[in-house]
Amino acid sequence: MTATPDAKPRGTRLPRVARRRQLLSAAQEVFVENGYHAAAMDEIAERAGVSKPVLYQHFPGKLELYLALLDLHVDDMVTRCHEALASTTDNKQRVQAAIGAFFDFVSSQGEAFRLVFESDLRNVAPVRQRMERSLRESAEAISQVIQEDTGCSSDEAHLLGVGLVGMAEVSARYWLTSHGSIPKEAATQLMARLAWRGISGFPRTG
Repeated sequence: MTATPDAKPRGTRLPRVARRRQLLSAAQEVFVENGYHAAAMDEIAERAGVSKPVLYQHFPGKLELYLALLDLHVDDMVTRCHEALASTTDNKQRVQAAIGAFFDFVSSQGEAFRLVFESDLRNVAPVRQRMERSLRESAEAISQVIQEDTGCSSDEAHLLGVGLVGMAEVSARYWLTSHGSIPKEAATQLMARLAWRGISGFPRTG
């Protein structure tokens, strides 16, 4: 097998947690570059600088490796959303922080967002469930704040949360494909202003 330019030298013994992190990093590179179907465990092992048996000690197959990556990055996206909402009690700033979480996620190193939002394996149930969890849990976090601060019913607040998450995700992905023609902070503020004009129309309770 011909070594790839990014292949790492073999032979370094790592603790199990560090090795798993290394394998996930190498797998992310290969999956993002090639998509799930064209990615090969041989290339992932070579990119990580390990033998295939070592790779299979940690992950019994390509799907399990892919799902582990999805779990990692879905958790990251949901955590970013929760932290954004908790960062302030000012609702206008909360809207901007929540939208900013999506812009930060899509622009983070390694293009992990492509696995979470653009997977070529979304017709496979475990993958689809994880992709849906990212949006569902983000929407639930936002809808909880909306319901607490307005007179909206649970269903109304949830629909608003889903709408805000959908707008944030799609606009962030489009912004990235436009190669940052608008600076990220300016793009975030632009979308936050749009969202706030709608959300602020609902009177606060109390």
